[in-house]
Amino acid sequence: MVQPADASRRVARVYADGSALSRYLVGAPCREQWLAWTAEHESQLVTTPLGLTELRRVAQPRGVDASGVAHEVEERLEVIRFSDQTLRAATKVSGVLPPFVALHIGAALAHPDVSSVATYDVQLAQVSALHGLAVVSPGWPSAWWEREG
Repeated sequence: MVQPADASRRVARVYADGSALSRYLVGAPCREQWLAWTAEHESQLVTTPLGLTELRRVAQPRGVDASGVAHEVEERLEVIRFSDQTLRAATKVSGVLPPFVALHIGAALAHPDVSSVATYDVQLAQVSALHGLAVVSPGWPSAWWEREG
């Protein structure tokens, strides 16, 4: 039996930090794998102003073309704001994580539809996995963060 589409049905989202977003830039490690993955999943991505700032920071010294790519990415992705829930979640891990990593995990945990985190940052990957979020790092081995640091 086919059921009608439910407008309230939520799509699983993937929170992307700046280390993942920087893979859009020419010359970035794992760029080809990232582009192949985002060709199918980009509509699921969400990020924060922090993720975009990290992307711009990496793009700026690479010149006008890279800055243009960063701007195009910013236009395509859903950007979520830091809510009170984000800050509460970040505060819970701020004693063991650098502040920006804590903000990233806070944003991922506070968003009701986020089930995965796209990152190439070992600390964010480790804490994401500890909180039951899937870690997405196209081009890197499965569970790579377990072998790091």
